[in-house]
Order: sequence, then structure tokens, then C-alpha cells
Amino acid sequence: MSEKNSEIAVSSTAKTPIAIVLTTVGADFDAVAIARILVEEQLAACVNVLPVMTSVYQWKGKIEQDREQQLVIKTSPTGVEKLAARLRALHPYDLPEFLVLSASASEAYGRWVGEWVSD
Repeated sequence: MSEKNSEIAVSSTAKTPIAIVLTTVGADFDAVAIARILVEEQLAACVNVLPVMTSVYQWKGKIEQDREQQLVIKTSPTGVEKLAARLRALHPYDLPEFLVLSASASEAYGRWVGEWVSD
């Protein structure tokens, strides 16, 4: 969010649930294109595309190492299922990472996410 907001501190009584979804794509894949589609289709309020990183993982019994980009997707808890279906259709991997983290946001930020993401 580019504008300054006076509600930065989150008090114990002003928390709104949101979901943060993590996924990775290859370093050469157009991650910004996926991010734009998810926001334009109101499946996410915001997607951060992190710089290229090295991932080490087990795949089909072998240890692999690849350069990937991490997408951090902010959505509403009720929007996760629609997001999952769309991300599967857009994703280049056979088995895309789809980690859902439950989070609490300030009331204003949570409202912003909820108002944009369609249920």
C-alpha cells in the first residue's frame, strides 16, 4: 500500500483474519504475470514477487536444486479455494507449492483485503 496509514499498530482487539499463500515458480518464469492476474481477478489483494533464490528440495527420490521466485499472496480466508483452483491452472509446475498461512492483520488492512477479494 503506497499511502501512509495511521493504523500501523495492531492492538489485541483489532485483528482481522487474512490468509497468506506461498508458492514458487522458476527463476525464468514470468511471476509478475501470475501476480497481476490474481489481483485483477480479485483472488488476491496483493502479491509480492520476491527476488530469485536457491531452493533445495526432494523430488521423486532425488535431491534437487533450482533457482526460483517466491510469491507471497494476500487473500481472504474465504477466497483460498478459488485462488487454489486458479493458481493450479496458471502454474507451470506439476505439483505447485501451495502453503496457506493464517494471519491476523490490522482491522484496516484486513478490511482492505476483504473488500477487494471476491468470495
